[in-house]
Amino acid sequence: MTATATRAQLKTAAIATFIVFGINGLVFASWAARIPAVTETLNITPGQMGALLLCVAAGSLIALPTAGYVTSKIGTANTVRAAGLLAAVAGAGIALSLAAASVPSTAISLFFFGIGIGLWDVAQNIEGADVEHKLGRTIMPQLHAAFSGGAFVGALIGAGLSTFGVGLPAHLLVIAAVVAVTTTVIPKYFLARISVVPQSSAEDAAPKARSAWTDRRTLLIGIVVLGATLTEGAGNDWIAKAAVDGLDVSESNGALTFAVFVLAMTVMRFFGGRAIDAYGRVPVLRASMAAAAIGLSIFVLAGNIWLAMIGVALWGLGAALAFPMGMSAAADDPKQAAARVSVVSTLGYVAFLAGPPLLGFLGDVVGIRFALLTIGAPIVIALLLAGAAKPLRGR
Repeated sequence: MTATATRAQLKTAAIATFIVFGINGLVFASWAARIPAVTETLNITPGQMGALLLCVAAGSLIALPTAGYVTSKIGTANTVRAAGLLAAVAGAGIALSLAAASVPSTAISLFFFGIGIGLWDVAQNIEGADVEHKLGRTIMPQLHAAFSGGAFVGALIGAGLSTFGVGLPAHLLVIAAVVAVTTTVIPKYFLARISVVPQSSAEDAAPKARSAWTDRRTLLIGIVVLGATLTEGAGNDWIAKAAVDGLDVSESNGALTFAVFVLAMTVMRFFGGRAIDAYGRVPVLRASMAAAAIGLSIFVLAGNIWLAMIGVALWGLGAALAFPMGMSAAADDPKQAAARVSVVSTLGYVAFLAGPPLLGFLGDVVGIRFALLTIGAPIVIALLLAGAAKPLRGR
């Protein structure tokens, strides 16, 4: 193990991180794309589904504030391994709970699923930010494109399995097995196995975590990410259901509408790094929020599925870059990266995970499609505060 990673080792670490992001997206979409099937299996309303989604949010929001500290202690590779195994076991628990049509056991499984996903997400973002810093060029959007690409594949699988009548429990059990294997093997190529982490870094982790919560720039970035990721989280959790309920389309077409959203995000994230390097984070972030607001409005007001899909595509393009730009901005100072990424992730996930369930409660009153209009205000706030993401250095 050497103190400085070679170019080849950096590229290997980038590929490994790319794969881990992709599997994370596959797991998320395997759940999100088939939320209509969950409501039918458990015979629950959108509001009750929102309560179940809060279980995921609660698990993740417990895990996220400590994720930076955990990662500094055991490394990004071991954190992903532990979190992936927990998510896989919880995923199997969800599958078995749905097979038994048990709401309480589904809720418990979703809680532990949220813990696993939360730890996994922060660890992979810290690893990605470290690789990006050492490479000296923007790669975080491409890593998040891997998440979106995995989610797109997961959404297509969900749509296909729904069309052929394959049950959600069997679907989730297979995904859980894939997660257990990949998150055990792939992290051995992470940069953490190459770079030497000074002992003082681990010892100082707790004080750094506390100071990150009082850093003005970090908190502003977190607020921007909070507002921006609400539009992504709402889309992930409710586009399929909103299309089915609001436009009277089939479950498979609802899943396909969600797939369009994820595909648009994937494409923008894959090519967005070039735009960020050319124009800067702040202008790209502001343009992204404007596109998300316009696309959301088109989707909600559309009178047919084709116009709704156009809106969903624009919505996805706008939602694509905010989270990776927030992670890069939080990690601008490598010495504080773990603590600050943990803070920004926590604030972002308040919206990403807790916001959509609240939309479910509102959806019981006005319909889930029109409830989505309420996320316009946080999008505007993110647009106005986008200047906080300005790089500390010239890149």
